[in-house]
Amino acid sequence: MSQQAPGKRAGRVLLVLAWCAGLYLATQFFGAWEKRQENPNTQVSSQQGEGFIEVKLVGNGQGHFVADGQINGQPVNFMLDTGATDVSIPAGLAQRLNLEKGATVTLSTANGRSQGYRTRLQQLKLGDIVLHDVRALVAPGLSGDQVLLGMSALKQLEFTQRGGTLLLRQTTK
Repeated sequence: MSQQAPGKRAGRVLLVLAWCAGLYLATQFFGAWEKRQENPNTQVSSQQGEGFIEVKLVGNGQGHFVADGQINGQPVNFMLDTGATDVSIPAGLAQRLNLEKGATVTLSTANGRSQGYRTRLQQLKLGDIVLHDVRALVAPGLSGDQVLLGMSALKQLEFTQRGGTLLLRQTTK
């Protein structure tokens, strides 16, 4: 039977706890880093000038422009999509946002045809840019909670892409 020194067992316990804490902190750090890579625009910065509001977005690791914003005062995550005719919202998110169901429409997407319905967004906000009465579609085929910010919103703005940055400008006069 071997006898351990009084502090040896406590030392091993502390060593295991230190490793567990280190792994936990590394997981948290890399999880936050991964989220920043997916959406580098969680805090959208705006600049206002004489007759305009500008929002500058940075592209993510895949070259997409993703940003947090709001629909009818509720937080959402947007992906800008100039190939989408309208703002397109996944069905589950539309239900949580209490969006009214309008006319049924046939949607043609990269995944084929599906049924959706029209809706209107009372307010869409991205940084300090605020759009009112925006035409949108609820697309049951979209998975997740990401809203495609299509041309029904983007056509109300000027936008310029340069060097991995997208500048959106709303004229206020």
